[in-house]
Amino acid sequence: MNAGDPRSRTGRGALSNPAGRFEPTRCERADDGWGILDELPPPLETLVQPEASRSVISYNDSPDIPFSRSINPYRGCEHGCVYCYARPSHSFVNLSPGLDFETRLFFKDGAARHLRRELAARGYGCEPIHLGASTDPYQPLERRLAITRGILEVLLECRHPVTITTKSALILRDLDLLAALAGDRLVHVSLSITTLDSNLKRRLEPRAPAAAARLAALRGLASAGIPVGVLVAPVIPILTDHELERILQVAQEAGAQDAGYVVLRLPGEVHGLWLEWLQVHYPGKAAHVMSIVRDLRGGTDNDPRFGRRMRGQGVFAELLSTRFRTACRRLGLTTGGSPTLDRAKFRPPVTGAVQLEMF
Repeated sequence: MNAGDPRSRTGRGALSNPAGRFEPTRCERADDGWGILDELPPPLETLVQPEASRSVISYNDSPDIPFSRSINPYRGCEHGCVYCYARPSHSFVNLSPGLDFETRLFFKDGAARHLRRELAARGYGCEPIHLGASTDPYQPLERRLAITRGILEVLLECRHPVTITTKSALILRDLDLLAALAGDRLVHVSLSITTLDSNLKRRLEPRAPAAAARLAALRGLASAGIPVGVLVAPVIPILTDHELERILQVAQEAGAQDAGYVVLRLPGEVHGLWLEWLQVHYPGKAAHVMSIVRDLRGGTDNDPRFGRRMRGQGVFAELLSTRFRTACRRLGLTTGGSPTLDRAKFRPPVTGAVQLEMF
């Protein structure tokens, strides 16, 4: 890695701020003769603002993911994971999927209130809601705003099942709510771990908690009786794939009951950001990494097709699958998604004036 590369910013994952795909103009850095390209860039401040919305539940029918509805409390994520497949979503609000995604953050204003109204709607059918489908529901901003906690409070009140994926030990703050949900078989949590290498983590996921903190969170959840698993994601050829078995082992020792994995995906603008990051941080490995990525994706850098986008195809994909299944059998980890949660306990929230019963 070229540690003095002027594109690198301490605590930030992306190296640039390219325009989103819908923008009519593009900007490029150019040498003006005064050495501006060699100057270290100024630090970036994080800006936070509310995002108005009339609903918070998103619905999907993807066969690749084990849930049909989700809530994303935040748009953008300060964790700064350079590979994040949610980065292109910033293009829809005329911001860059690059550094803007890490520094221009939005929160769902009135999320708990909207959720209460949607759950009370006539004809609502209860199915588990997933938190963390796009950006992390326990990113640093949650410590101050508690949007995710407000959502969990409504779900507990209604006895509504919920699944959660996070990288953050902040989830232990809500142990009281999670334990109450677990008592009624209404919750499952997955801790996402990409690497156990702290140096790689600092470059790849600069503001996400270290692996040790995530394992501590896993232990805390398991000790409280909350069903918890590990998600090895993304598996990156050459950089992290050799850690697969070790991550599964330490997670199982910390209390994980189930496991899953996802290979590196490069949708939309993530592709360019990833190539830029790879060339700066690991120039000697870049060609090797991308040759295997292309093997996984049928000769291209990304394959968005259902059935292939999460696991890939080809010899390397089959080897990963075999290694994963073998390790899980040895460790006693279940695969195939989270355990079945209880939908029968759901009770719609009471909203507005309460009409007394006649008898």
